[in-house]
Amino acid sequence: MAGTAQAQTQSADTSAATTVAAGAAAAQSAGKMVQDDGEIVVTTTAQKRFENIQNVPLAVQVVTPAQLEAQGVRNFQDLGKVAPSLTIRPAEHPVNANVSLRGVGTFAFGIGVEPSVAVTVDGAALAFQARAFTDLPDVAQIEVLRGPQSTLYGKAASAGLIKIMTTQPTNDFHVKANATVTDDNEYGGNFSVSGPLNDKLGYVFSASYSNWDGNVRNLFNGQKTNGRETLNTRGKLKWKATPDVTFTLSGNYLNGNTTVGRPFIRLASNANLRGTAGQGASVVLPGVVIGPDNQTVSNDYNSRTKYWGAGGLLRTDINIGKLQLLGLTSYDRFRLDDYLDHDDTSSTTIKNLQIGAFKSKLFTQEIRLLSPGTDAFRYALGIYYADTRFQRPFVRGPVYSLADWYATSGSRQIAAFGQIDWEFVKNLTATVGGRAQNERVEYTFRDNIPKTSFAGHASDNATTYRLGLNYQATRDIMFFGSYATGYKGQTYDLTTGFNQNRANAGPIKPETSKDKELGIRTQFFDRHMTFNVTYFDTNYTNLQAQTIETLSDGTSNFRLTNVGGLNTKGLEFETAVRIGRDLTIGGSATYLDATYTSYPKAQCYPRQTAATGCIAGTPTYQVLTGTRAVQSPEWKTSANIEFAPAVTEKLNGVVQASWQYQGSVYYAARDPEQFQPAFSIFNASVGVRDHKRRWEGSLFVSNLFDKQYYPSLVNSAGNWGNQLATQAILPRDFRRYGGIRFGVNY
Repeated sequence: MAGTAQAQTQSADTSAATTVAAGAAAAQSAGKMVQDDGEIVVTTTAQKRFENIQNVPLAVQVVTPAQLEAQGVRNFQDLGKVAPSLTIRPAEHPVNANVSLRGVGTFAFGIGVEPSVAVTVDGAALAFQARAFTDLPDVAQIEVLRGPQSTLYGKAASAGLIKIMTTQPTNDFHVKANATVTDDNEYGGNFSVSGPLNDKLGYVFSASYSNWDGNVRNLFNGQKTNGRETLNTRGKLKWKATPDVTFTLSGNYLNGNTTVGRPFIRLASNANLRGTAGQGASVVLPGVVIGPDNQTVSNDYNSRTKYWGAGGLLRTDINIGKLQLLGLTSYDRFRLDDYLDHDDTSSTTIKNLQIGAFKSKLFTQEIRLLSPGTDAFRYALGIYYADTRFQRPFVRGPVYSLADWYATSGSRQIAAFGQIDWEFVKNLTATVGGRAQNERVEYTFRDNIPKTSFAGHASDNATTYRLGLNYQATRDIMFFGSYATGYKGQTYDLTTGFNQNRANAGPIKPETSKDKELGIRTQFFDRHMTFNVTYFDTNYTNLQAQTIETLSDGTSNFRLTNVGGLNTKGLEFETAVRIGRDLTIGGSATYLDATYTSYPKAQCYPRQTAATGCIAGTPTYQVLTGTRAVQSPEWKTSANIEFAPAVTEKLNGVVQASWQYQGSVYYAARDPEQFQPAFSIFNASVGVRDHKRRWEGSLFVSNLFDKQYYPSLVNSAGNWGNQLATQAILPRDFRRYGGIRFGVNY
């Protein structure tokens, strides 16, 4: 790959002014997708150094702010709109949301359970995925690395990685600001200011605020719900101490809240809350008209979350001859308080609440040594340390499903990793990478109802590796193949019902994966067109999921454990085309076949019968072996187009359109009440921008054809006497809405 790649020696996890994204419809201050001569150039940091994405033998998609804007994405939970292999299922609060790649995610939510998809910001890991569920105010680029990334990025990346990189200090004074107002009461803005303080010290400061009332009306008090409010700030100082030593210190603070409203879209006419006579919908949900378009609830308790987080990162860059030594030291704290109307009604006789908190602390240290990225023999070596602490107090009651407990979880990880790329024959490069790690996990659990307490710990050693071969057939065509292993660490199921039997069972075994990939990266017409294809086939063993487990005393219950296996395979396509100077087209698509290869005992869904696969037993169960995995649509696509002709000597008109398609999906295996049919969403905007992109204004419409869909469904039959009862979490664009965007960039 050396000699043909446009690799840079600068290490990854730092935004660059040259960073760009395939499929982006326009350039932003983060960089250009298309050079002035029309050539499409995209850089990525997937292998922990900056490289031209066309020369990187990995399945990675790069997204810029321009692409986010074109698709109407302003929050982390909407990233699936621009990355077809990525599916994000929202929940009543962010900790219970699920992020999956290629059909693989985490579907159990005890505090000790690590995600299958890791999230990093400027190279520093986040302890909770929930920490990322907020606005994207100062993003320079986002990279979605698909498939196991455990070798370079560790145990929490067994299914993939989302890398968020933020704006860096600039050599010249620079101001960027954006504001958005919509016709359904959303407003927000963000700005960043960067520049030099002197010839050795640079800075950047950014902040954002957004507020949206929501799109659900609580008839009990007349207030809007399903909304959010967020404040984000970030600051960085970059000090060039000597020509070969640079320090970058950054800090961030986050504060926000959400309101929760889950409308009933289906409810049997004879259903009574908790099966109690006289507690039908007309009594406990007064005024609510139940149906697929319902946007009302009647809750007598303010369901909501409040959260805050703060963190710091020190980056040290030292040039040692041709080598670069990089240090990343990070510390992060996060807290989310959740308050839920557990009965989801305004019943005067049955009032059940669920109140808790999630607290996390994370310290990490990484040291990395990189050789020059243009050498025929190049390498990246590193060591990594992480210490993570979680706390979860939880109370539910007082009428039913009583719970009152406090749990803690801790994890200490030490790892060494490395990757070697060797162009041993001209244009033919072999890759060998490996990671060895030791992890210790520990927990405490105090149940305040039976007055019991438990504690335990366990340690585990693990290795992962990656082998690859790529051939640069021509300047613009590259073939590659790879084989990689993944690892997701052992854990404890720290949820309601934890008892002596669970404690005796010990930790849940690690989840492992083996991934095979083949791909081609191509460019045509003097690099005015890019077309990339990746085939993947991944097998997961000891899949961590909810199942029935027979314990040491002979009893059985539902708990998180190792259920068997999962296979996910498919094709991923990405393309970008520049036609003339004014027209840009981008698109990506994923075909996915994700199937449980072994899942012999899974929980029956509510109201499932023997005729639909529920097998008698204590407790009852269903067999999911051979069943399509949840949250894995067969097809998912995203496309965008921008036409920006000159209208005067100094102004360009801008017309943008985007399309998102998702095939049908089950949110819970085989449950017809948690099934979302296929749907398409179209967005459009029209505006004008300065020829030098110093300012831009536009009118936009999201969900142009007013298509209703549900990103998450809840089967609540158990709360309604085992009668039909289905609730939905509505997306931001459940109804068509429009607005105005204006930005400046100087």
